[in-house]
Amino acid sequence: MKRLLTAFVISIFIGTVLGFLFARYRWLDETLGFLVVALQTVPSIAWLPFAIIWFGLSDTSVIFITALGATWTMAMSSRTGIINIPPIYTKAAQTLGTGTGFRMFFQIMVPASFPHLITGVRVAWAFAWRALVAGELIARGVGLGQNLQAGRDLGDTALILSVVFIIGILGTISDHFCFKKLEEKILVRYGLAGVKK
Repeated sequence: MKRLLTAFVISIFIGTVLGFLFARYRWLDETLGFLVVALQTVPSIAWLPFAIIWFGLSDTSVIFITALGATWTMAMSSRTGIINIPPIYTKAAQTLGTGTGFRMFFQIMVPASFPHLITGVRVAWAFAWRALVAGELIARGVGLGQNLQAGRDLGDTALILSVVFIIGILGTISDHFCFKKLEEKILVRYGLAGVKK
């Protein structure tokens, strides 16, 4: 779980910064943004050989694979959120003396793009969760990915199905009780969804 949370925080930070840069600089969006869209289609398991070569059979490899699984999705979501900020918000902020740069980013752009960001966080969590299981195939210690590997090596269908079932349950619980609730609250706060009774 520690590996998942570490990779998730890294992916949220890097993805949000990349999304901001893509939204702000068109030339960057048309060059590196195109590459990010391509990388988003690559399964996390495809990075497994690179992780082993670069970091060995360590936790760093697992964090690397898991972070890659979520970063690109978060980058595209934050880019969409920032691009869709009404121009009146930034103009009003500049008129009131907010200026540009980090202050504009943290005080205006991040709050205004929250609805898109939280959706991106929710999807990024799902991608990170899937990538973690792939990364744990090479991890030391006990993990769901290693249990899958053990089930495959032993030809134990029951073990494999049990692990898949556990992965699905844990992913659903974490999404429903954490990210879905947070997303609903933010959408209601921004007037983008009705309050469910």
